[in-house]
Amino acid sequence: MSQLADRWRDPAFLDAAHAWIHEQLDTTAPVVGIEQTHVTDWSTVLRVTTGAGQVWFKANDDTMRHEAAVTGVVAARSAGRVPAPLASDPGTGWMLLADAGPRLREVVPLERSLDRWHDVLDAYARVQLACEDEVDTLLALGLPDRRLHTLPAAYADLLAGLDGADPRLPDASLIAELCDRLAAHGIRETVQHDDLHDGQVFLGDGVHQVLDWGDACVSHPFFTLSVTLEGVIAWGVDDEAGSEDLEPHLAAYLRPYEEHYGRTDLRDAAALAMRLGWVCRAINGALPQDPGSTRTRLKMFLDARP
Repeated sequence: MSQLADRWRDPAFLDAAHAWIHEQLDTTAPVVGIEQTHVTDWSTVLRVTTGAGQVWFKANDDTMRHEAAVTGVVAARSAGRVPAPLASDPGTGWMLLADAGPRLREVVPLERSLDRWHDVLDAYARVQLACEDEVDTLLALGLPDRRLHTLPAAYADLLAGLDGADPRLPDASLIAELCDRLAAHGIRETVQHDDLHDGQVFLGDGVHQVLDWGDACVSHPFFTLSVTLEGVIAWGVDDEAGSEDLEPHLAAYLRPYEEHYGRTDLRDAAALAMRLGWVCRAINGALPQDPGSTRTRLKMFLDARP
């Protein structure tokens, strides 16, 4: 366990978290037990067993403290596809969420199919569209600003601080050119999950829901496609590179955008965004203690996928 993660094991933190959980739940669903099930450098999750079922507590470090408030805003515009917190604290960023059922990570191996992603991607695109007018609100809550006009300078700063950066990486002028090309397609920037994989999608009561908005940012919406299509779905059911046809999944994601914008010419924008999205992910997900992940994401950009 790293020193950064030690904070979540600290008895003072756990005592305060337990007290807050009891304060929020005991009058309606008395707490039976609390177990710490997940610890990372940046967050922790506690499973709370109550007389009415399981509830989940989450705490983030300062870089993701906005997640609870952002989740509330996005949930209100999601038509039930993003669960709203049962309770949250604006000072600490702590939140409680109802149990959302099994994850796609457990469901897909049993069904031997990725077809559920069609519904997930359609619904998620509609959430993004519904949040187009909420950008100022989301930024005010602390959601990172990764809009196209911010990326060239952020990319230059990232390279300047990255030891062992691939010498083939271009300077920021190419990133600026790609951003200008993508902006010319006229798709509005909005909330973007930035880490949408099979561990973040849950199936509760037959409805796919998207959780864990801690890595979210405001950016070009299509940047989602980098992680979700290239980084996850393309690997198929058996984790083999290139084993899944991405076209049906891309079509499912783009369909709400085609309907909303009255266009059928978004494939070029999607292809460009899928490449540039790795730059956004490298910037947005950069951790000083994990430069290897940053290098991997920049390599995906260099490989010019798709």
